Amino acid sequence: MADVIQTGINGLDSMLFGGIPQKNQVILAGGPGAGKTLLAFEFLYKNAKMGNKSIFFSLDESPERVVKNAKEAFSSFTDMDQLMESRNLIVEGEDPQTSLFGSSENSNYEFGKLVSDIESLVTSEKATRIVIDSSSILEMLVKDQLSFRRSMISMATNFRRLGVTSMLTSELPDPERTGLRFRSTYFIFDGIIVMYQMVQEQRRIPGIEVIKMRGNKHSFVTAPYEITPEGFKIFTTDDVSTLM
Repeated sequence: MADVIQTGINGLDSMLFGGIPQKNQVILAGGPGAGKTLLAFEFLYKNAKMGNKSIFFSLDESPERVVKNAKEAFSSFTDMDQLMESRNLIVEGEDPQTSLFGSSENSNYEFGKLVSDIESLVTSEKATRIVIDSSSILEMLVKDQLSFRRSMISMATNFRRLGVTSMLTSELPDPERTGLRFRSTYFIFDGIIVMYQMVQEQRRIPGIEVIKMRGNKHSFVTAPYEITPEGFKIFTTDDVSTLM
């Protein structure tokens, strides 16, 4: 079994049989409102507390808004500012609006420049964990799917070379498990974790599932979860009955 890194998220490491194998590149996919950004942020926060240099790179929202939302959701994470001041937890971003509305001829260049900026940040900070939120924005930069696939393969390969474990969020069009569809680019990555809505007795219960995790065994159970001020609580087999 490969060396694994703990996510630090309540219940997720149990589903992952210990954690994510080092240098794995993971897609975290889900529908609107599933909590992808918050779960990815908690992964980095918990790793920063463990002493692992962690970078959250936002393409969807400003870094200030990412931090504000995290503080509102996780009120018990009282040392967040301290971790950012020490540069153990780095929250940065880039507004892709200019690139998105630029000429199509420059889209591949803009994608490459953005990824190069992220890789330079990883190198200069000597980071070992990174989240990119979201890969859906990157896909909008490159209209040709073959070019996008090649670019994503290159990015994942470079992250492995740099010794980085990454998590990239991605939007799913359908929040329910019955409508689950995977983009072909997902299978470039070492791991796929999906967050969606499960319907039980007229209630929607958020659920999380590990679809694959290269280099390690994992649970195949879809587990319900809650977002609490102390972080995510993923209900494993032993405590799932508490939700019913």
